[in-house]
Amino acid sequence: MPPEQSIDYLATGPPLVLIAGALAVLVADAFRPRSGLAAGGALTAVLVALGVEAVLAANAPLATFCVGASCSYAVDSFTVLFQVVLLLAGLVVLLLARVEIRQTRLPAGEFHFLLLAALAGALTLAAGRDLVILVVGLEVVSLPLFALVALRRYDGRSTEAGLKMFLVSVTSTAVMLFGISLVYGATGTMFLDAIGAALRRPDTPGAVAAAGMVLVLVGFGFKISAVPFHFWTPDTYQGAPVTVAAFLSVVSKAAGFAGLILVLTVAFGPLVAVWGPLVAVLAAVTMTLGNLVALRQRTVMRLLAWSSIAQAGYMLAPLGMAAGVAGTRVPELVAATVGYLAIYAAMSLGVFAVVSYAGWIGGRGGGEVDDYRGLAGSHPVTALALAFFLACLAGLPPGLAGLFAKIVVFRGVLTGGFGALAVLMVVNTVIGLYYYLAWASRLFARTGSSVHFGRMPRPVVAAVLLSGVATVLMSVLPQLVLGIAPAGG
Repeated sequence: MPPEQSIDYLATGPPLVLIAGALAVLVADAFRPRSGLAAGGALTAVLVALGVEAVLAANAPLATFCVGASCSYAVDSFTVLFQVVLLLAGLVVLLLARVEIRQTRLPAGEFHFLLLAALAGALTLAAGRDLVILVVGLEVVSLPLFALVALRRYDGRSTEAGLKMFLVSVTSTAVMLFGISLVYGATGTMFLDAIGAALRRPDTPGAVAAAGMVLVLVGFGFKISAVPFHFWTPDTYQGAPVTVAAFLSVVSKAAGFAGLILVLTVAFGPLVAVWGPLVAVLAAVTMTLGNLVALRQRTVMRLLAWSSIAQAGYMLAPLGMAAGVAGTRVPELVAATVGYLAIYAAMSLGVFAVVSYAGWIGGRGGGEVDDYRGLAGSHPVTALALAFFLACLAGLPPGLAGLFAKIVVFRGVLTGGFGALAVLMVVNTVIGLYYYLAWASRLFARTGSSVHFGRMPRPVVAAVLLSGVATVLMSVLPQLVLGIAPAGG
């Protein structure tokens, strides 16, 4: 019999805490459905998981589920950064959900159970170091999200959005699994580092492995909303509860990028000449289409959906330059994507926090952009907060975090020597400036909209403050999230 494998429970602590919290929330809600135990238990689970992350940061690197020198689950600075970003984003979403659940009659127990389960899957993706763990993590993120998107059972748009997301996800997963089977057939292993080592050997069928790699990329392309795998995104954002759309925009996207970075740099590093140009093309098409279509949007949630697609293009751009630099400089490009993603998470959550408050006042999830006209006259602090987050997304002062993120990505593209993509990024940044500033300018218009904005609930105030503090902190200390890449990348 093979020797029994030991498990490092500290390394796997954060997702285990969330899974235990999800089960506890479901049981508590079954016995006391309107007591608030579900919301309190979910917040407690996320806070405890953040405490475990502090211990992990002091003890990393850690690894478990190992066979020889290869491990299926590893915790390094890359993992800790992603997991902290994901947990903080989950904390903001839970704060926003307290208000939306009450206003839209969402079932609290099911909502918090599903959200914690999806968050546990996202944490697992950031730590996975073999293809099986990554696929399982992707599915643990995706399956609860189908239900969360369609959780407003009385709303036909919500059901349609959940069904559309489900069908696209199932198709992309099937394609990804076929790609993994090709990679395993070519290399004989599922471990990411072992795949990289096998691809460096001359006897490995590189063409088969390259075909499998492209199919794996398709699966992650769905998760990060890259063109042409994006078409589920606008309808899903508009049909889903606002807090679920925020989760999709930040947590789901960040988890997808974590898995994508790991497979490209750790497993498929020797095939960089194949995937580098492909990712560069994806980046160019994604940012361009996202920004151009965002120009035409008048509904807030669809504008944010297309903006999220465009932002994915910016994040992909440094990775697309990997083929043009020496192998020792690839971690710099990865670090640019990681830093941009962390900063984007804080900025985007700030926008969704204000939208979750203002949009539902008018009785519509997110509302129209014109509904925010004149907001500064009645709610100056709220309008200034939204204008600040929009400036960050546009990369304009005083949004220094967004400006740093843009600079880091531009530098990564220029490092790869692809001037055409850098020029395209400049053009797209100007396009993005227009629709972000057009929304911000409405906030300070003299004539207001017909929507009456009441007092902002305390959980939403806390979510806005948390997003704002994180954004300002990364504006002052951007090195907190810059310069981090996975070990072996």
